[in-house]
Amino acid sequence: MNQLSIERINEYAPYKVEVEDGQYIFETDHDILYGVSFDEDSMPGSLKAYWFNLTNFTQKSSPRDLKIRTTVILIIEEFFRSNPDILLYMCDSANNQQAQRSRLFLHWFNAYGQQSDYYTCTEMVKDGDEENYIALIVKRSHPQLQQIIDVFNKQIAMFRANKP
Repeated sequence: MNQLSIERINEYAPYKVEVEDGQYIFETDHDILYGVSFDEDSMPGSLKAYWFNLTNFTQKSSPRDLKIRTTVILIIEEFFRSNPDILLYMCDSANNQQAQRSRLFLHWFNAYGQQSDYYTCTEMVKDGDEENYIALIVKRSHPQLQQIIDVFNKQIAMFRANKP
């Protein structure tokens, strides 16, 4: 993955972002420490993808803080500026709040006016009794957009059918 420009992120981010061990770390006004990271993966068809991870290191509930949303979206925008690849996101299932986390994340992303530049799709797949929400985010200008959507849909269908 190409490195993100911390200077560009911090130019507009309401929370100061620092890089530590490959993670983009910031602390909120409520003393909650967050980390954003990207783990490389591959999709069929030689497509490069990254799993987006948002970690609350403090494990404290976060109040509605729009500065978190803005900071996270700026990190994602910088990811796409530096890496014209695919972003995947699976919501944390802690406390059975994955559906709510999925809605919140897509609300953040869409509220920031990203619908015209990015294709997003969220699907739910079950692992036993647990529901997992997986999101695909890719720039609409990606030259392989339709292939990416098709591969994502086939992967979701495979998970739903529980086939290896």
